[in-house]
Amino acid sequence: MEKMNYNECIDFLFAQLPVFQRDGKSAYKNDLGTTLDLDKHFNSPHKSYKTIHVGGTNGKGSVSHMLCSVLMKAGYKVGLYTSPHMLSFRERIKINGEQIEESYVTDFVNNSNDIIKSLRPSFFELTVAMAFQYFKDKNIDIAIMEVGMGGRLDSTNIITPELSVITNISLDHVQFLGDSIEKIAHEKAGIIKNNIPVVIGEKQEESDKVFIDKSVKVGTDIMFASDYIELVKYDEDIRKTKYKIKSEIFDLKEIETDLKGEYQIKNITTALAAMKKLEQLGFQISEDDIFDSLKSVISKTGIYGRWQLLSETPLTICDTGHNKAGLAYIISQLEKTDYESLHFVFGMVNDKDIDSVLELLPRDANYYFTQASVPRALDVDLLYEKSIKIGLRGEKYKDLKQAIDNANKNAKSGDLIFIGGSTFVVADALHFYM
Repeated sequence: MEKMNYNECIDFLFAQLPVFQRDGKSAYKNDLGTTLDLDKHFNSPHKSYKTIHVGGTNGKGSVSHMLCSVLMKAGYKVGLYTSPHMLSFRERIKINGEQIEESYVTDFVNNSNDIIKSLRPSFFELTVAMAFQYFKDKNIDIAIMEVGMGGRLDSTNIITPELSVITNISLDHVQFLGDSIEKIAHEKAGIIKNNIPVVIGEKQEESDKVFIDKSVKVGTDIMFASDYIELVKYDEDIRKTKYKIKSEIFDLKEIETDLKGEYQIKNITTALAAMKKLEQLGFQISEDDIFDSLKSVISKTGIYGRWQLLSETPLTICDTGHNKAGLAYIISQLEKTDYESLHFVFGMVNDKDIDSVLELLPRDANYYFTQASVPRALDVDLLYEKSIKIGLRGEKYKDLKQAIDNANKNAKSGDLIFIGGSTFVVADALHFYM
C-alpha cells in the first residue's frame, strides 16, 4: 500500500475509524479489550513516564491545561492529551504546549496499518495509543491524560497515574453512563485506583458517597478540593480575572488567570488542590510557579473555546459548554455581562437533553439557530421548531457561517454576540475567526 501523506492520514482516521464525537453511539465501545490489545502491540509505552488522570463531566479540559501550564513552569517536560480538538487534530496531543508534528502522525498511521486492519480500533482508541507512544518517543517527564467519556471503560483508563482528578458530576451522555448522578459517578469513579490519591473538585450529595466508598475499597486517600480552598473573585476585565484565595494549605493569597468564565472558579479550585497534592507527592512546584503560570494558560497551552473573546466590537464570545450544567454557568455569566442586545448563535448535538437545555436560554435574546458540520449535529429544523414552541425568537440557518454573518449584520456596537450550545458549533466558528 502506498504511504499516505498527513492529510490523507487524517482523512483515513476519520473515514475508517468510528469517531464518537462525530458519529455518536456507533463509535462507543463498552469494554477495554481493543485498548489492551493495542497497548500490548505497542509494549505499554505509558509505563515509561509518570501520568495524571483527569476525569469528570465538565471542566476536565480546563483543569488539564492548568496543570500542564504549572508543571511546564516548574521545569517538567509535560505531555497533554485532550479531546475533542477545535481547529486541528494535532491539538489532541501536545508536549509543553507544542502540537504533535504532522510527520509523526503520518508515520504512526502508516506504520500501524496492519494492527488497524486487524483490531479495527475506534478513532479514540487509536489516538490514545498514538499519544502514549509519542510521549515515550519524546522522553517526557509526565503526561496529563484527559478522560474522553465516563472513566471506568475509557481508553485512557489503562494507566496507573500518580494522581487521579475528578472535576464534577452532572447529567451528560446518559444513554451510555446512566440516567442519574449516582450512576454516572460510578462510571467516573472507575479511574480511582489502588493506593493512588484522588482529588474531587465539587462536593455533591449524590456522588460523594460513591467516591468515598470507592476510595475506601481501594485503600486510597481522597481530597475534596472545596473543603480546603475557597476562591473569591475581586477584579476582572475582558481578558483576565483575579481571585482571592482563602485556604489553610496555601500561603498564596491571590491569583489571576486568562481563563475566563464563571465556571472556572470551580476548575481553578480543583486544579489548585491537585497541585498541592502533587507537591505532597514530591513534585517540585512552587507557589511562584502557580501564580505565574495561571496568568497565561491560554498562550502557554493553546486551549480554545472557554469563554473565548473572538471580537471586541461587537463583543463576540464563544464557549464550549454544551450540557445543562455547563450552559447554566454560561447563562449566569451572560446575565452579568454589559450589553444592549444579545445575539445568540446556537446549535446542539442530537444526543443531549434538548428540552431542559432550551428551558435555560434567555427569552429576550435574538437567536440564530444553526447546526455544526458533524453527523451528531441536531437538525436545525427540529431545534428551531422546539425553540419557537417555548417562546424563543429568531431565524434558522443550515449554514453556521450564514448564521454568524447575520448576527454580525444585525448587532450594533454595544451588543453581544454569543456562539455556543455545542463544542462543534464553537469548533466550526473558530475557523471563521482564527
